[in-house]
Order: sequence, then C-alpha cells, then structure tokens
Amino acid sequence: MTDGLVCIGDNVVDLYLDRGVFFPGGNALNVAVLARRFGLAKVAYMGIVGNDREGDHVRACMSAEGLSTAHLRRVEGPNGKAKVTHDAFGDRVFVSSNRGGIRRKLMLRMDDDDLAMIADMGHVHSSCFSYLEPELPRIRSAAHSLSFDFSTVHDPAYLAQVCPNVTTAFLSGAGLDDSAVDALIARVQALGPETVCVTRGEKGAMLAQGRDRLAQPTAPARVVDTMGAGDAFIAGYLAAVLSGAGTAAALERAAFHAARACEWSGAWGHPMPDGG
Repeated sequence: MTDGLVCIGDNVVDLYLDRGVFFPGGNALNVAVLARRFGLAKVAYMGIVGNDREGDHVRACMSAEGLSTAHLRRVEGPNGKAKVTHDAFGDRVFVSSNRGGIRRKLMLRMDDDDLAMIADMGHVHSSCFSYLEPELPRIRSAAHSLSFDFSTVHDPAYLAQVCPNVTTAFLSGAGLDDSAVDALIARVQALGPETVCVTRGEKGAMLAQGRDRLAQPTAPARVVDTMGAGDAFIAGYLAAVLSGAGTAAALERAAFHAARACEWSGAWGHPMPDGG
C-alpha cells in the first residue's frame, strides 16, 4: 500500500436527543478525522455537505481538525442528520435519520481531478452509507487499494455488487456466533476482498487474510459514549497499516483506539447546542 488515505462519502451530524447537542459524524468523515488524529499524515476527505447550520458545523470542525475542505462540495439542502439517544451503559441507540439529506439526492460523482488525487494518495475508504456504489469501479481503477465498511449490511446481492471493487472489507458481526462469522468471512472473500475483518462488539474482532485468521480482543475502556468506536477501529487499523505496521500490530492499535473513542462524547467531539 501507498501511505495516503482518501475517505469518500458520508458525513452527518449526530443529534443527541437526550443531551440537546449535535456532533459531526458519518463513517467516511469519522475515519478521515480519526486516522489523522492517530498519526497518519496524508489524509483527505471528499463528500457533500448541506448549506444549513449542520453542514456549516461539519465544515468548521473539519478545519479545526486540520483536515482540508478543498474536496468538500457544499450544496443547497439539508445536511445528513441522525437522531440518537443512549442507554444506561453509554451505548448509542439510533432513533431515526434523514437518510443523508441532500447527499442522497445528488450523490457524489468523480471528475478527472478527483481520480488523479485518488491515484496520488493511494488508498480509498468508503461505506455502505455513502451512496457511492455506481462510482466504485472508477474509484477502484484509480486507487491502489480500497477498504469498505459494510456495517450490518450482509445482503448477498449488495455484497456481490460491491465486493469485487474492495480489497479490505469491514463488517459488523455483533450477535453472530463463531460459525456464522466464519461463514460470513468465507462468503465475502469469495467475492474478491483478500482481507475481511468482522467486528463483534465486546467479543472483539476476527480478521482473515487469505487462509490466515487473527482474533483481536477488545481493549479496556471507561465508557462514556460508544458513538464512533467502530469507525475508530477502522481508522486505527488503516493508519497503522498505511504507516507500515504488520497486521497483528495494526489490529492491536485498532482495538486501543476504539477503546479510547468510547471515552469521549461524539465520534470525535465538537458538540454544538441543538437549535431545534
């Protein structure tokens, strides 16, 4: 892998109904911001924000984190927004969303400058929340490698559509037993990705590279808010691998960073009072 990371796709604000504040978030943006925090020097984010208060907050928070807004498209319409509450243990519970806001209607399309930047940076990360599926073949043709967060989307047709463009697949397998995890890994690998990582909440993660399997336990944490912990795991893993770490060391860093992300509010902080 080359050492740059371009995260393309979703951003939202997470409105905490129980606290009356919203935070910047979204898988692709979270991974970009957190990979930079975790020490990766070459990170870029490409996405769409609305021209509302929420979109302006996302943009301002990116700048505050030292992440360029040069590849951010600001368009007329509502930013992506998710409504969230928390249980007694700090686990976030998603209530509803506007399904990406204006981003779902417009969708990102790559131009020649975008593809040149991708080729220069090397690695791309995106997710099932990004409405980017039609562009993945073009992105993959320019990128050195591509990781994708499928979250809990294990639908066979969707996997068959996306996986041929993916080199590293991340999936959520919370609630799956060991045999179901093994079956999911085999199914995904058969569709193309050499590396498949299934995160399992308190059970840690299982990563497969070819026939090799590595189990990674969770790291201890003083849980305040679990929002973004899975994205921190991905960001920690990618930051380590793109910096030259081996797979086992990268998994350890991923687990460490996921635990740390549980110890602050929001995916990466920056709360703003909700204006209603």
